[in-house]
Amino acid sequence: MRTESILNLLVIDADQLYAERLVSLLSAYYDKVNLGFLDDKEELLKSLRQQWDVLVFGRAYDMSFTDVVGIVQEQSLDLPIIGLMSDEMASTGRNEDGLPAVIDGIMVKALLAEKESQVVIAICLQHANVRSLRQLNTLRHVLSEAEQRANILIKNSKSAVAYIDQGIHIFANDPYLKLFNFESMDEIIGLPVIDFMAGGDNVKGFKEFLRQFDKGSRAQVEFNFQSKRLDGSTFEAKLQLAAATLDGDPVTQVIIQQNNNNSAEIAKRLAAAERQDSLTNLNNRRGFEEHFESLYQQAVQDKTGAGLLYIQLDNIGKISSSLGLQGVDATIQQVARTLEQTVAEGHISRFSDTAFTILVEQSSAQVLTDLAERIRQNISAMLIEVDKRTTSTTVSIGIVKIESSAAEPQVLLERALDAINRIRIETKNHGDAYHLYDPSEHANSDDNALAEYLINAITQNRFELFFQPIYDINQDRSDFFEVYLRLPLADADNTVLTPDKFMSVAKAHNLREKIDRWILINACKQLSEARKTHPEARLLIQLTSASLIDKKLPNVASQLIKAVGGASEALTLQFNEQDVANHLTVAKSQFTALSEVGCQVGIHNFGTSAKSIEIIEFVQPDMTKLARNYVEDINKADNIEAIKSLIKRTTELQVDVLMPYIEEAATMSVSWSVGARYLQGYYLEMPSKTITVV
Repeated sequence: MRTESILNLLVIDADQLYAERLVSLLSAYYDKVNLGFLDDKEELLKSLRQQWDVLVFGRAYDMSFTDVVGIVQEQSLDLPIIGLMSDEMASTGRNEDGLPAVIDGIMVKALLAEKESQVVIAICLQHANVRSLRQLNTLRHVLSEAEQRANILIKNSKSAVAYIDQGIHIFANDPYLKLFNFESMDEIIGLPVIDFMAGGDNVKGFKEFLRQFDKGSRAQVEFNFQSKRLDGSTFEAKLQLAAATLDGDPVTQVIIQQNNNNSAEIAKRLAAAERQDSLTNLNNRRGFEEHFESLYQQAVQDKTGAGLLYIQLDNIGKISSSLGLQGVDATIQQVARTLEQTVAEGHISRFSDTAFTILVEQSSAQVLTDLAERIRQNISAMLIEVDKRTTSTTVSIGIVKIESSAAEPQVLLERALDAINRIRIETKNHGDAYHLYDPSEHANSDDNALAEYLINAITQNRFELFFQPIYDINQDRSDFFEVYLRLPLADADNTVLTPDKFMSVAKAHNLREKIDRWILINACKQLSEARKTHPEARLLIQLTSASLIDKKLPNVASQLIKAVGGASEALTLQFNEQDVANHLTVAKSQFTALSEVGCQVGIHNFGTSAKSIEIIEFVQPDMTKLARNYVEDINKADNIEAIKSLIKRTTELQVDVLMPYIEEAATMSVSWSVGARYLQGYYLEMPSKTITVV
């Protein structure tokens, strides 16, 4: 993908129209030109606080071209300057004509103001030059920091590492000194490597090995030899060479390993080293991931709660710019020590350069947030000393609960990062806060979070039920209620999901049967209360195909009917016509079994199949609920006749018909005449959270 080209152009001139013309011409070369325009010294000093790519000088109220160059020099800026000359200046040589191309590192160019095309080309060239210079400086800075970090790692390495120049020791770390029984580095500086080799053959072979390496050959970088210590004792060793730099000068890196036949012990130490961060001695990311997987499996199998804390340092960029790599490393080491002192029981890891993780077993949300607050306070109270300078830092902490219903470890880690981003937004990148990831807040956009929230909704009764009355024309009463399921989310918008928004996720995670069972039990609880004052009250409950094929459903329905008084017709279970069509034989058997225990059966979304009549002939339901498309445009003559025909054929099979979605008076007036027994819709009555018989 192409990066957008942007030019930040500062123009000092009395003629703003001239500056605007330059911007117009430069638009052919850049996607965006940010123009800064001024004509006096005070404004220039303010403007130089931000970064500019090219400065063009024409005329100023209280400055000359030389003044501008001097100001830029004082600020130590990489800012090329183009001076504009009039024809008179060019012919007389007055003012800045004849200036050198570079003045104390600042690129300078003098051009005729009238030759705008040349000025534009000069701006583009100077911008390209300064951009290359800045990239070079950045690379040099990165290389310098990489060399510093490498040298620090070598000093702290457990491997025996030294630097040599032309075969002479110029540096050695502590393991290297201990390997050869030296007390300090001063004792080894200036000694040749060959002094540590026993036998003439070793010396001769090493000289040839080093000679080939210095010539650039990398065919062989390892050398096996018998080494001798300061006290004269010897051991079998392996030497490895690598090109390196020390204080910017090229050197040769030497790593010496003592050969040991105890390969199992070596393998064990290597495995431990692979999982340890050399700067903090905490586990690194690999160690964290292994422990995370183990804890996740334990939480899922033992159904015990656990937690993950992701701790991100907030201001490490400022520490790096002010104190350099040494300041960053000192900060990270002190944060690591503070975490070890704060966390009594937990697995602490250095996850990345500027982030730590903590895994805590058997922890509730309250325990995790309390721990996060202690960590936040303790780290913000730290004073970090670096070369007689003091700095401080804060952290942002993302918290994720690990429960038996939790998503995969990688998803949980991504949620921790989402929590960090939430902190960034809410604190405007200030940080110094913690946030507990709540799946319910993301259930509307994250299927994994929605699945977890569905499980919590089942176990913690977070679903809501609504009951909409159905008018019975034959009995002239409205004590029949259809049950609707809703799932409120704990998000900022107070979103409420209908089943069509979450049933596909419930199906993918095998939750539909559990949701159906929750609806049955909780709806019948309310029905039982309602029938104490209105014994004729009854319910129509829609279930999924998971219940249609569930052999335990008739037994459950029988128990619920007994619980609400044992009356026939108290409970009607309805299923989607397409689900019935997909399981015809099973549906017929299920409908029969339900009828035998006193439970009525219905089919909703009726009339969408070309074989709707054949379906009800085969499975023999008690009632059907028409599909929405039959009610839409019901006032058209063709639609009315189609509805009347379908209802007539249905009632001839002794199956009652429910006419739903009656939203307005015109629809209501027609609905009386089509032959349906039941009428339902917002025009008649809205759903409510209670069963209210009028």
